[in-house]
Amino acid sequence: MRSQISHMVADSAWEQFAANLLETSPLVDAYAKNDHLGFQVHYLWNGAKRRYIPDFLIRLTTGKTLVLEIKGEDSEQNRAKLAAMRTWVDAVNGKGGFGRWCCDVVYEMAKMQDVLTVHRG
Repeated sequence: MRSQISHMVADSAWEQFAANLLETSPLVDAYAKNDHLGFQVHYLWNGAKRRYIPDFLIRLTTGKTLVLEIKGEDSEQNRAKLAAMRTWVDAVNGKGGFGRWCCDVVYEMAKMQDVLTVHRG
């Protein structure tokens, strides 16, 4: 009901859990699994340009757009991706005209609702 995409292929059981929570959360107006949507952020890793494709784009009921990544564990490369995403968010918010954006990573499914709550403001 909250996604314009009728079916979603989850890359993991955690992504399926996240989609189910997003579908029912009163904090979420809409969401999409970022699969073939073209939303990506470039970052450098070991001297090479890479593409970071976050897992979900979520429109919160406050109108803010949350870029969400689902990860089982952290790594240096994941931190590089998140740093690039935060730089992108700062830039798009600074430019204006595209609404308010934020980003986050969930490492524990039990914290998913907490992440939505933190970013609703």
